[in-house]
Amino acid sequence: MTAGNEPADPIVRGTWATAKQSWGDLFRWKQRVVVSNGLGETYVEWQSPERLRNPISLFMLLSAKDFLYFFVGFFAWTADAFDFHALSIQTTKLAKYYNTSKTEISTAITLTLLLRSVGAAIFGLLGDRFGRKWPMVANMIILGLLQIATIYSVTFQQFLAVRSLFGLFMGGVYGNAVAMALENCHTDARGLMSGIMQQGYSFGYVLAACANLGVGGSTESWKIVFWIAAGLSMAAGLLRCCFPESKQFLESKKEGHKISAGDFWAETKSMLAREWRMCIYCIVLMSWFNYYSHTSQDSYTTFMIEEKELVSAAATRASIWMKTGACVGGTIIGYLSQWVGRRRAIVGAALISACLIPAWVLPKEEAQLSATGFLMQFFVQGAWGVIPIHLNELSPPAYRSSFPGITYQLGNMISSPSAQIVNAIAESHFISSKSGKLVEAYGPTMGIATAIIALGIVVTAALGPERKGRSFENAVAGAGANPHHADIEKAADNLSLAEQNTHETDPNGQKA
Repeated sequence: MTAGNEPADPIVRGTWATAKQSWGDLFRWKQRVVVSNGLGETYVEWQSPERLRNPISLFMLLSAKDFLYFFVGFFAWTADAFDFHALSIQTTKLAKYYNTSKTEISTAITLTLLLRSVGAAIFGLLGDRFGRKWPMVANMIILGLLQIATIYSVTFQQFLAVRSLFGLFMGGVYGNAVAMALENCHTDARGLMSGIMQQGYSFGYVLAACANLGVGGSTESWKIVFWIAAGLSMAAGLLRCCFPESKQFLESKKEGHKISAGDFWAETKSMLAREWRMCIYCIVLMSWFNYYSHTSQDSYTTFMIEEKELVSAAATRASIWMKTGACVGGTIIGYLSQWVGRRRAIVGAALISACLIPAWVLPKEEAQLSATGFLMQFFVQGAWGVIPIHLNELSPPAYRSSFPGITYQLGNMISSPSAQIVNAIAESHFISSKSGKLVEAYGPTMGIATAIIALGIVVTAALGPERKGRSFENAVAGAGANPHHADIEKAADNLSLAEQNTHETDPNGQKA
């Protein structure tokens, strides 16, 4: 046991027991940590939160190679976000182009989100089985081609079909990109790098909004934004070709660990049997989070145009400020989570965002909307900034490509109607605008929905588990299914084994 640290009760198993322990831990400043030593022994202790280190010193913990891996993962996630938001920020243009309602256009967003979970499962498992590199390369290049196919969709039915296929391939990006970007990061730098990584999504939105502002407000100009999106996606895929496979897979091949498909699937089924509670919890958490982001952002440009009566250029500028706040907030709160803990950072950010809702939806002028949008998304995406590393630490060690991606995208699937719900309710209810005419009630709809969702996140995170500081090293999916690789499994999955066998641990945290 680490000198000076107080022994803690073991991490419990079971839904209610976990909720009770997690709730109590939330209000205790010290954090319950499972520690492994070089002999494979594990114990649980209370550790004081790490001191808040200078971000520059944290950056210096990463080698040049680590930064390159992180950059490629970040770029792929940014391109993925640009692809998605190229549609959501141009809803009004697309509705005019296809001569349909904004609610009907948002059907494309729903279909995209629905099928992302399928892509996450396929490409995430391929990433865990064959490595991060080639699944990501295929993902990004095909996404670029599908953006071009969207441009040439003549009818609205063709448009919906292409966007559905787009969602399938879009779903495979997140898990592989996050795993590649974060798995080589030093433990102390994970919170900061997680916050930066997640904001690739917001940065993609900022770039898409800038592109939309640059091409002007004409109906046909939406196609130019999609051409830019196609170029970014293909560039990310080609860039990934220039870098080697992740360290885990290279070391596995070097040491001659040949894992058959049978071993891999046997181990995957065993993992699901052991970790089904964690899978369900993460899906619920990510459902809340995806409702959180999509409800508060997808219709925000439309809200400023329709309800606040801003011109398209002004609404786009306000959207850029909004997502700039997201980039800043995600980075800062992700960084702070290394000190205060993952769940406390999420709970605090979600509560503050709920308090900001009136200031977010009531202003009427561009400058006010830009400022409050910046603050709102600072905390919305601030909570999101903790998610990449939180999901990676909750994941079974050998499934850090598939588990975060699948749970994230299943949450996306459940939240997929969010844009449609907001548009449908807003278009059926009306309020008076500053000019006195009746307009669609986007502000009240988004405000009430976001308040409910933020409180849902607070409760779910407060009652859920946390595995801050979990070891990422030497995890090879499928190794445990082969008796010749038992030693690898023991080294790779120490924490999971410790959590499964807490009944064999005495109150002082020593193995029985």
